[in-house]
Amino acid sequence: MATDALDEKSVPALDEKTLESKPSDVESIEAVLPDTKVIENERDLITNVISVGDDSSLNPWTIRAFVIGIGLSAFGGVLAEIYYFKPQTVSVSTMFLAIISYVMGMAWSSVMPTRGVVGRWLNPHPFNKKENAFIVIMSSAAATSALGTEVLAVQRLFYNITPNPGASIFLLFSSQLLGYGIGGLFRSVLLYPSKMLYPGVLPLVSMFDMLFKDAASAKKKIRVFWIVFGVIFIWEIFPEWMFPLLTGFSIFCLADQRSTDFTRIFGGSNGNEGLGFLSFCFDWQYIAGSYNPMAIPLKAQFSNLVGYLLCMWGSYYILPGFSRSLSITELYLLASTTRTSGSPRASPSYVLRFAYQPFLTKQLAQLSQELFYANGTVYDQLLILNDKYEVDPELLQQQGLPFYAGTWVVQLLTTNLGMAATFSHLLLWNRNDLRNAWAWLSPSELKRMWANFDIRFWRDDGVREQATDDEDIDPHYREMLKYPDSPNSWYLVCLAASVIMALVIIYKTDSTLPWYTPTVSIVFFGSLYAITGLQFIIQPFVQMIGGFIHPGKPMANMYFVLFSYNSVNQALLLLRDLKIAQYTKLPPRAAFTAQIIGTLFGAVLNFVLMNTIIDNQTPILLSVEGTNIWSGQQPQQYNSQAIAWGGLSHELFAVGQRYQFVAWAYVIGLFVPVPFWIVHRYFPKLRADYLYTPVICYYIGWLCVGINSSITTYFMIAWFSQWWLRTRYPRWFAKYNYIVAAALDGGTQASLVLIPDIPFGLCTRCRS
Repeated sequence: MATDALDEKSVPALDEKTLESKPSDVESIEAVLPDTKVIENERDLITNVISVGDDSSLNPWTIRAFVIGIGLSAFGGVLAEIYYFKPQTVSVSTMFLAIISYVMGMAWSSVMPTRGVVGRWLNPHPFNKKENAFIVIMSSAAATSALGTEVLAVQRLFYNITPNPGASIFLLFSSQLLGYGIGGLFRSVLLYPSKMLYPGVLPLVSMFDMLFKDAASAKKKIRVFWIVFGVIFIWEIFPEWMFPLLTGFSIFCLADQRSTDFTRIFGGSNGNEGLGFLSFCFDWQYIAGSYNPMAIPLKAQFSNLVGYLLCMWGSYYILPGFSRSLSITELYLLASTTRTSGSPRASPSYVLRFAYQPFLTKQLAQLSQELFYANGTVYDQLLILNDKYEVDPELLQQQGLPFYAGTWVVQLLTTNLGMAATFSHLLLWNRNDLRNAWAWLSPSELKRMWANFDIRFWRDDGVREQATDDEDIDPHYREMLKYPDSPNSWYLVCLAASVIMALVIIYKTDSTLPWYTPTVSIVFFGSLYAITGLQFIIQPFVQMIGGFIHPGKPMANMYFVLFSYNSVNQALLLLRDLKIAQYTKLPPRAAFTAQIIGTLFGAVLNFVLMNTIIDNQTPILLSVEGTNIWSGQQPQQYNSQAIAWGGLSHELFAVGQRYQFVAWAYVIGLFVPVPFWIVHRYFPKLRADYLYTPVICYYIGWLCVGINSSITTYFMIAWFSQWWLRTRYPRWFAKYNYIVAAALDGGTQASLVLIPDIPFGLCTRCRS
């Protein structure tokens, strides 16, 4: 699917004013952006909203940056793993880390001596923007709970397998760095061009620019930022702890509380009831939980909205009809007749209704990802496994095949539609970009790389041969050309080391995965993100493919997902962090160093915390309900999905089986963008190019789980920010939109992390 850093006014006035006075390709916003100038495209945005100029004298290679970076990496890595086993999943956001690192850096700069040997090493100059970006990249890399710990946790909890600690650590290293190696090879296409905007990082970079400008020019921005930050910090106390009704408020539910149709469409008294149409949410945590509505461009938001409206229409008019078309008794009769005799003994209309039996939304929990028996109770997957943790046909026949909830089936179907539509959409609209993406594999380029390859890769000077006067070059990338690059050879070594470790480790961790499978997943799924640049949730797709390759092996499916889906996610994180470095002018080698240190250090901490929690909380983690402190919902879900996809792919998704149309969606999705492309080619005034068909397809199944009451509020804020402010008040939009967005995200995350757990609670909860 479509997809996918601070300093302050205490910086010496001389450095900042000198920087401001230097000639630059883009002058300050105030000078070049009149009230009538509307930001129309990506290049307008990155040159008018964030600073293009660079001060090459700012040094990120300081003891201060490493100490604070490693300290926050420890904080983020530990907290991420603790929250993985919590009832409510909370991530440690990059914005929160940026604000905390800024405060710590400024405090260090103010307290530490500036003279003598101590000052020369510990406080050589005021804390600057590049140090802040360095710290954020390192700590955010550590603050993402490694997917490998999820696999190891499932093995310990459900299979009574405890892999060797050394092998487990290297498993985490290989799975985390694999995507880095792949993503790094596609930097020229997915990172350097202006069209690769990465809008999610714009609030962060805008905050950096604001905090590290001189006091006179940034005084008003700083005041606006801290006011919004403080207000949202206090406000979040109300929806989170004092008045949860603010998470979702449905007027329609109050108007007709007895109608299940009203509840299904408009939501109920809780934010996670129904689809949330015209419900209102006053909790920024959920409004901007996935994407900040003030940062995503309007074009992408429009396709998102179209998919959402189609989701509402389908949920109201299609699913209820499907669920009423077949009773449980009829289902058992027809399903058993079909499987035993090969052809159903029923009327044509009866057979037609059987085609819709997967959508049993009346009998099954509507918004759920669990597997169910036909009577609506949760399916016990362990009852169909033998002592080798493989699906036993006889046990499966006794239990029967499981069912998915109708909304989750729609999610799987639309995700697959979006996945397939991505390929044809890019082939039709972005052929040149795809051609450039694979230019490094052309014979001439491979020959040049081989001629210049030196086994002593660390001696590569990183000089890039590119004309700096080329007008088509991204202005931020032009400023980065003065710094030595992290060459492709570094990423190739990272990729090769990860592959070798992966091939060795799969035999040391009882994975049941053949040696060649990681190679297949690397080539196909790792390259998928590098081609599209879109953050699709491809886990169901990967699980399905893994299930067809290795039928009946749930554990092999988990490892297949680890070395494919996780590689895509890690490539996304690498490119996002490198984009932060490009916008903040952090030298590429400093960004590479920060990412590697943060990733490896965070993986070790994840492993230690995972084992500590399992050692002390195993009974709770295995229980369905958990407690208000600990929960095993995430490893339970990962295990159940591995059994369903890895063990039952042929039985559920093959041609002629219950959910065959989920697999057929890959074929149908290839043709979805074609009509839009034809319309735009012959009727360009209709602006069919304004629609991202993969995004539309994916968001048709967007509301299958989670808090849906925030959707209406999300689009209202998106329209207000990205259309009304951008077109009516372009100067205000350029100066304050992303600053306010950063303050809202930062204040919310600070409130969620600091108020419940610091200074009381976090340590106590770990011991409880």
